[in-house]
Amino acid sequence: MRATIIAGLAAVATLAAPALAQKPLDPSNPDDAFKMNTKVICSTKAGEWTPFYWWGTVYSRIRGEKDRHLFDVYAMSMRQCQPFTDPVRGVGSRSVNREIMFYTLPGTKEVLREWKNPWTGETVEVMHVNNDPVNSRGVNWSRDEKGNPTAKFTHMVKDGYVYQGGGAALLFYDNPLAGEYQDYVGNKYQAAEFLTAVVPYKVLADPKTSRSDDTVISWGRISDWLPWMKMGGLEGTLIHYTGGLRLNNFEELPGWIKDEVRKNYPAYVAPPPVDDTRPNDTTWTVFKRKVDAERAAKKAK
Repeated sequence: MRATIIAGLAAVATLAAPALAQKPLDPSNPDDAFKMNTKVICSTKAGEWTPFYWWGTVYSRIRGEKDRHLFDVYAMSMRQCQPFTDPVRGVGSRSVNREIMFYTLPGTKEVLREWKNPWTGETVEVMHVNNDPVNSRGVNWSRDEKGNPTAKFTHMVKDGYVYQGGGAALLFYDNPLAGEYQDYVGNKYQAAEFLTAVVPYKVLADPKTSRSDDTVISWGRISDWLPWMKMGGLEGTLIHYTGGLRLNNFEELPGWIKDEVRKNYPAYVAPPPVDDTRPNDTTWTVFKRKVDAERAAKKAK
């Protein structure tokens, strides 16, 4: 009798298993597509931090002059996302993030404190990227206000991997260091940033996973000179070219970067709070605050 009961329970469990199994996320479904996209650079789970680490080189380009290898760079960011649901707009998420990038002497990991400008001959203080915050402006949703799908998963899938990229963030806005007449005389900040990522498809499609721990990225930027370089009106651009990956936590960063962050930028060991409402930072806004503070300190003497 006991054997019969056990056999019956096993048969019921076998029949019930398919019904309990979760189906893979469907990239043609806007809600699923939104979740899959979120897993690439963040997490669908509240409170789960997402550190990235990337490194590479910075070159100058001036017409008629050979490109120069000016710096090596090592960067990290610490992000988290707050998930939302809405009966009309579907699933949503808001991203909050801090990012930092160190300029180092080429071929070394020596963090530069000063740099001799090869064009002007002036030695200037190096200001490393320390943008806090770099948040999404609001909640992004899988559907619009009327419930129409907006989220799409259009990335190339080959041999079990998703290849995401091909687009560019084209930046063009008023330079915070210039005056109030930029529409008339120029001085706009202009840059283009490029991000690509490679991620295992099965992780993105798995409804039980909240993020992809195996994301590999590349990031590049074409931009104006950095303000701390004091290039004045000299024609030319900077080219950043880097690659990197997602980490599990802050402790997986190289030791020298952890030491530098803890000593000089301790807030960057964690992302901002999910309810952070501060305006976003750029290199330009951070540099402007620095210059304004230095000028105010001189006046106070």
